[in-house]
Amino acid sequence: MNPPKRLRIADNEADARTGGKEGDAVDVSIIIPVYNATCWLDECLQGVSLQDFTGSMELSVFDDASTDDSRDVVESWRERLEARGISVVISGHHSAKPRGVGYAKNMAISQSCGKYMCFQDADDVMLPQRVRQQYEASLLHPDSVYTSHGPTIVMPTWFCSRSWFSEVGPFDEGGKGVPEDLLFFYQSLRQGGGLFRVDQCLLVYRYHEKAATHSVTEDTIWKLRVDFLQERVLSQWESFTIWNAGKQGRKLYRCLSPTNQKKVKAFCDVDENKIQKGFYTYEDSEERPKPKIPVVHYKDAAAPFIICVKLDMTGGVLEQNLNSLQLKEGIDYFHFN
Repeated sequence: MNPPKRLRIADNEADARTGGKEGDAVDVSIIIPVYNATCWLDECLQGVSLQDFTGSMELSVFDDASTDDSRDVVESWRERLEARGISVVISGHHSAKPRGVGYAKNMAISQSCGKYMCFQDADDVMLPQRVRQQYEASLLHPDSVYTSHGPTIVMPTWFCSRSWFSEVGPFDEGGKGVPEDLLFFYQSLRQGGGLFRVDQCLLVYRYHEKAATHSVTEDTIWKLRVDFLQERVLSQWESFTIWNAGKQGRKLYRCLSPTNQKKVKAFCDVDENKIQKGFYTYEDSEERPKPKIPVVHYKDAAAPFIICVKLDMTGGVLEQNLNSLQLKEGIDYFHFN
């Protein structure tokens, strides 16, 4: 049986900031930031309408100054969604320029009232079981961000409680080029939040040239990842080994602080050519003599390790080598790949 309908409309930015009343709370708010997404929205909203979740849901959309008819497309779905028992709240602004994904997400959250929030990009398509399965998982794992299997743990399939978001958030509103999802994720980890994965396909991710993710440079992501690694892991270690004497391992070494560079006792690898060279010399160092870090076979290296080899890229060889050393992830090694 579908839940009773609730009709709320946020016509503008001020209304969005006001948010829903506590008495209006639903089980799940589907949060969708929108910017010039006309060509994707029908498929996206069709996916919302086909959810097999039997609890109460609402759709909260914030239009970030679209110049196409995105808002009209969402509005055209109102009747069908409400017939399904999904209440709809839409707002936005008409400034000359968009204010960014983080801002649009925060606004959509502010105007919503679900106990849990299901984050959805306008160009992706959720599968019918998504909300149900993530909601069921959330009841068992409080204070966590929920995702599904796939190439990333960042944002496309996030699902979390409103109380945990309020503890961690809001999203960074720096705008274009700012990875607001990664910043939120790191802050969640800092505050003791967990990560739980529903190990099934829950969403079809659309990769295209206009995707907002392309505005964030690889250098920006790399720096944030290195900084977080140093903050959360390397600061606790007196020494460690970098597992990969190749390009990625050497890049990580060069990007570490001088203090953490001195903690690197060796690189390890399986490539005999690298091992036979004996050392990696840090040519750009201002130290004299220049640092020379030993390169050894992984069986001759000492834990703990920072693993700089991508998973599922070696035909299982990396995983077998790690298992042979009987190491424990999170204590004896961390992945950085």
